[in-house]
Amino acid sequence: MNAQATLADGLARLKLDLAQQVQQKLLDYVVLLQKWNKVYNLTAVRDADKMLTHHLLDSLAVAPHVNASTILDVGSGAGLPGIPLALALPEVRVTLLDSNHKKAAFLNQAVIDLKLSNVEVVCARVEKYQSKQTFSLVISRAFSDLPEFVALAGSLVAPGGTLLAMKGVHPFEEIAQMNGGKGGFKLCGITPLAVPGLDAERHLVFMKAA
Repeated sequence: MNAQATLADGLARLKLDLAQQVQQKLLDYVVLLQKWNKVYNLTAVRDADKMLTHHLLDSLAVAPHVNASTILDVGSGAGLPGIPLALALPEVRVTLLDSNHKKAAFLNQAVIDLKLSNVEVVCARVEKYQSKQTFSLVISRAFSDLPEFVALAGSLVAPGGTLLAMKGVHPFEEIAQMNGGKGGFKLCGITPLAVPGLDAERHLVFMKAA
């Protein structure tokens, strides 16, 4: 199965109906990521097919669970999950936040090459980020444990908004550390995800202001 077919099959299994133009941009993103990864070491995943499942479909699996007008992707790295979400949800404004200058350079180039008019790139540490706005959804993928995520990013969540952490196995210990509302946020849901082509556990942890 080629990349185009793998993506189409994955989207069907995720029940995501994306236009062919969007699907092509998602594939273009993987090509761009593979190209830059040779020089900038953006991800430990080198194989394009694995990038498609481990990064692209892993990020897109979140899309059906997103109900937001603005998203902040904390520790975006190579643009995950922010860029796939921005492509799948063009009506949502997405801010990609990363403190690494090389990764930010890649993100800026990806925004230009993919013509992502709904994406902004910010190169800063989350604890130093002085945003003029708060966000209806603040998301992270392998950024930190839950208490640290709340401590660093909680102030960037708009009233009524959500902190959303992408995790692998069920994070029992991290949840126990939250202590029923630590840092002003409380757990409001954990959703297991089935990522097409990925034989590994995935969970979304939803947190709201306590």
